[in-house]
Amino acid sequence: MTENAFLALERELSLLLRRARATSSELAGEVHPDLEPAAYGFLARLEGDGPQRATDLALYFGVGKATVSRQIRALERLGLVTRAPDPDDGRASLVRLTPEGEARFRQVRERRRAGYVEAMSGWPPGEVAELARLLHRLNRL
Repeated sequence: MTENAFLALERELSLLLRRARATSSELAGEVHPDLEPAAYGFLARLEGDGPQRATDLALYFGVGKATVSRQIRALERLGLVTRAPDPDDGRASLVRLTPEGEARFRQVRERRRAGYVEAMSGWPPGEVAELARLLHRLNRL
C-alpha cells in the first residue's frame, strides 16, 4: 500500500472520531441530561451484550478499572444501571441496564439509526454492509 493511502486513512479516521465524540455527547444528553458522553458506550455495550463485570468493560474499552468504576457509579446514580452478584463468582458483580436505562437507550438508539438510514439512503445496501464489515475488522485490531 502507498503512504498516501495511510495518510488518507488517518485523515478520515480522525474526522470520524471527532464527529463520533460530538455525537456521543449529544446522544448521552438525550439518554439523560447528566450522563457523561464517555458513559454512553457502556450503555451500548450492556444493551448489546448483556450484563458484564466491570473488569470486562474495562478490557473491552481499553480503559482502567478506576475509570469504569467511576462511570458505573455515575450510571447507578442516574438509575440507568444496577449491579448484582455474579452467579458464577459471588465475589464479583455484574453490571446490567435497569429497565429505565434500557428504555432510554433504545429510544435514542432508534433515533440515531433512523438518522443513519436517512443520511445513507442513496447508498446501495451492499456498500452499507461492506462499510460495517470493514469497520468491524478495523475494530478487532
